[in-house]
Amino acid sequence: MKTKMTKVPLLLLAVLLFLASPAAAEIKSLTISADTRPMILFEKFGFTHTGWVNIRVSSVSVTSKVAGDPDPSHLGFFLLSEESLLQVLVEIQQNPHLCVLESHYISRLFDFQHLSPPPSSSFNQSYPVTAPNEYSLFFANCAPETTVTMDVRTEVYNLDPDGSRDYLSAGLTHLPSLFSVFAVAYLAFLGFWIYLCYSHRLSTHRIHILMAGLLLMKALNLISAAEDKHYVKVTGTAHGWDVLFYIFQFLRVVLLFTVIVLVGTGWSFLKPFLQEKEKKVLMIVIPLQVLANLASVVIGETGPFIKDWVTWNQVFLLVDIICCCAIIFPIVWSIRSLRETSKTDGKAARNLAKLTLFRQFYIVVIGYLYFTRIVVFALKTIAAYKYQWVSNAAEETASLAFYMVMFYMFRPVERNEYFILDEEEEEAAEMALRDEEFEL
Repeated sequence: MKTKMTKVPLLLLAVLLFLASPAAAEIKSLTISADTRPMILFEKFGFTHTGWVNIRVSSVSVTSKVAGDPDPSHLGFFLLSEESLLQVLVEIQQNPHLCVLESHYISRLFDFQHLSPPPSSSFNQSYPVTAPNEYSLFFANCAPETTVTMDVRTEVYNLDPDGSRDYLSAGLTHLPSLFSVFAVAYLAFLGFWIYLCYSHRLSTHRIHILMAGLLLMKALNLISAAEDKHYVKVTGTAHGWDVLFYIFQFLRVVLLFTVIVLVGTGWSFLKPFLQEKEKKVLMIVIPLQVLANLASVVIGETGPFIKDWVTWNQVFLLVDIICCCAIIFPIVWSIRSLRETSKTDGKAARNLAKLTLFRQFYIVVIGYLYFTRIVVFALKTIAAYKYQWVSNAAEETASLAFYMVMFYMFRPVERNEYFILDEEEEEAAEMALRDEEFEL
C-alpha cells in the first residue's frame, strides 16, 4: 500500500513538470490553506550562474491526524531540475519509504526544522543558484495525514552584469524585444491593409473591415505582451499589463476564429448572409473562446500550486481542439457547395476558381493550426531552457505568415479569381470539373 501511495505523488510530480511553463510573474505571494498534497510546485525558472531564490514563509500551522507531532524535517522546500527527475523517481522506487527531501538528486533549501518557534512560525532566507539550469521549486509534505497552512512569498531572479535583477527566466528574457518587433510588423501590416482597402473602395466589403480589426487587436495584444514581459523582467510583477494582455488576447482570438469562419463561408464578398448552420458554428466557437480565455487567465495568473491547475490545463486544451475542429466545417461546406453549384449554374470557370481558392485556404488553415498547436508545442518540449523564446518566435512567425497569406487570398481587388469570363478558360474549367467529378 505504501508503495502505491508513493507512486501517486511521483506521477503527479512528473505531470506537473511536463505541463508547467515558466510563470508570468516571478514574485508570488499566496496562502496555502489546510493543504494535504504531498507535492506542490511553486515555480519553474531558468537560472544562469547568478541565480537567486528567496523564500519567505509565515503563519505556519501543521496539524496531523496521526498521534504525535510530524517530523519537521519531512516538510520543506527544494529545487529539482528535469534532468534529475528520472533519478529521483528511480531512487524512490527502490526505496518507497524515502522522503523526496532526503534524495541525493535535489537541492534542498530548508525544512520546517528551521522555522522560528510558535506563535510566529516564520522563515525568510535567500539561496544562490550557481549551477545554470532550469529548476522547479517544490514544497514537499512527506508526513502522512498532515495538513499544512502557511503564507508563502517566493522570489526568483538572475543577476545581470550590472547587478540589476532579471525576473524573467533565462530562456524568456528576450521576449519583450521579440514581441515589440512583431507588434511593429503588425502595425505596418495594418497601415498597408487600410491603404489597400481605401485604394479599392468599390471592392472593399465588411469582411475586409473585420480583418483590419483583427490586425489591430493582434498588434495591441503584442504591445501589451511586450510591456507585460518588460515589467516582469524589471520588477517581478506585471503592473496591470497582464490584464490588458488577456483582454486583447480574448478579442484577438475571437476575431481570428470569426474571420476564418466568415471567410470560409464566403460571407460579405460572395454572399450577404450566413446560413443557419454557419451561425451555429459562431454561436459555439465564441462562448467556447470565453471559456478558453478564462482557463488561460487561471493558468497564467496562478500556477501549479492551486489544486485544480491540471484540470484548467485540460479544459483549455479540450476547448482549443473543439474550436480548431469547428472552424474547419464552414470551409468544407463551401467546397461542397461549390461542387454542387458548378453542375447547374453554367459558370464553370468561376466556380473552379472559387473551388481552388477555398481548397488552398483549407490547406493553409490546417497547416497553421497544425504548426501552432503541435510543432510549437514540440519546440517548447525539446528546446533547451535557454532557447525557450524560439518557440514564441516560431509561433509569431507562423501567425504572421498565415495572416499575410489569408489577407492576400481574400484582398479587395476589382478583378480577381472570382470573375473569370474568358470562353477558353470556361471550357477548360468545365472539363476540369467533369474530370474531378469522374474521379470522385
